[in-house]
Amino acid sequence: MPKAMQYTKGSIIYFEGDKDERIFIMQSGAVLLTSTDIESGAPVAEQVKSGEFFGVKSALGHFKREETATAVMPTVAVALTVQEFEILFSNNKALIMKMLRVFSNQLRQIHKKIESILHSEPEDQLTGMLRVGQCFYDEEQFRSACDVYSKYIKRFPNSPKIAEAKKMYDAAKLRADKLSMVNSGAADSYEEVPVAASSLKIFDLPAFARFAKDYEPGEVIISEFEPGDSFYLIQSGKVQLVKCVNGSKKNLDILKPGEFFGEMAILDNSPRSATCMASGKVRCLEFNKENFELLITGNPQMALLLLKLFCKRIYDQKRRFKILVIKDLQARIADVFLMLDEMNPPASEMEKQRRFNVTVADISHWAGLSVEATKDEITKFIAAHRIEVYDTQVVVNNINDMRRLYEMRSGIR
Repeated sequence: MPKAMQYTKGSIIYFEGDKDERIFIMQSGAVLLTSTDIESGAPVAEQVKSGEFFGVKSALGHFKREETATAVMPTVAVALTVQEFEILFSNNKALIMKMLRVFSNQLRQIHKKIESILHSEPEDQLTGMLRVGQCFYDEEQFRSACDVYSKYIKRFPNSPKIAEAKKMYDAAKLRADKLSMVNSGAADSYEEVPVAASSLKIFDLPAFARFAKDYEPGEVIISEFEPGDSFYLIQSGKVQLVKCVNGSKKNLDILKPGEFFGEMAILDNSPRSATCMASGKVRCLEFNKENFELLITGNPQMALLLLKLFCKRIYDQKRRFKILVIKDLQARIADVFLMLDEMNPPASEMEKQRRFNVTVADISHWAGLSVEATKDEITKFIAAHRIEVYDTQVVVNNINDMRRLYEMRSGIR
């Protein structure tokens, strides 16, 4: 049962770094949430108003608290378990949509900060989408380039750059067709990816079959800068999220069955923030903007999955942003390894050596550095016998030593 908790002025409800999976609703009084800005290091304070929730993201995502919650006057707050919150959330349509929009906006703001620190130049939809097509073309992913240009021609038929788009489409299609003939003997199939049965069970009903769409390897499902009027749930296969930064394609994530994508553009009426493409054969359920709210509020389990997904993405992006603001390049790359260790915890804490299935190009992406600059820094790690680098793996010989290096070089004590 939800429990009303009373706090005197100055009481700490929870500290930053605590592992606490309670969610609170402010009933009376005032609570101040204090944290440290990742980029500037300056203190940040936010006051919780009566009727508002706090502690949601860390509880739902099972992360450590990102802020300290302090009662600044005699306060009453109702504490809920995650299960109690889910029941309350599922029965309140207005709350569902409000929290999804709030979390979507928070994630969008983090994306903007990351783009800013990577010096990604802001562009309008027309110019930006053409640049995405060119990015794929330059990397000889002609099928993907075709898809982007095709979407551009369909979306913006009256664009002053439509002739340029058609010319590039023709060039990309010519090369894509030639490659297709060369590779015509290769067969692709849906990759079996383990997924929790509960994530997809509600979509096994015949009523959802009409929303199913199949995609071929390399096919662009949605393009960065494209208007957002649909969102997707992966049923089989994997979807790769990529972003073109200063003319270079960066891998953001790999999504698996049971995961959503494309929902942010619907929630905040903005252009797509990344390109999503099929990695192998993929089957998705495609839902349009018009039935989004009806579908979400009519399927509480789906809404909860989406809310938890936002919690994870916000945490992951904040973690990446924390890496990008580190000035010392050795410390920055060391923190990449620490992040990978957090994402892939060992079976035993006594185990010091870590083996990560990443390449130097992957590390350069996470560190926000060019591949050349990353190789220079990696060479220093190798010379100091801190890591061993293979084609598709990096071995960290002592993760504790890597943590000490990070703390020393970044000024943390």
